[in-house]
Amino acid sequence: MKTFVNELNGKKIAYTEETMFLVQLGKGSKGSYQTKWHFKGSLSMAVWYYNGINVGLGYKKRLLMPSSPKPVLAVQRS
Repeated sequence: MKTFVNELNGKKIAYTEETMFLVQLGKGSKGSYQTKWHFKGSLSMAVWYYNGINVGLGYKKRLLMPSSPKPVLAVQRS
């Protein structure tokens, strides 16, 4: 199994072909997130989808790697 290392927002992220990445959307400050897309072993594709989402009017988005001790890789709120 290969291990890949990429940098995102100044943090080094190590992952394998089996690592799951989740892109989640939510609404409101106290609203929960819902997973809209998931990517297995492809951080670049997850970041591409995450960056393509335009948040506005009370929406929020986040990029997760659930297998990590700190699973939230990126978050943006409007």
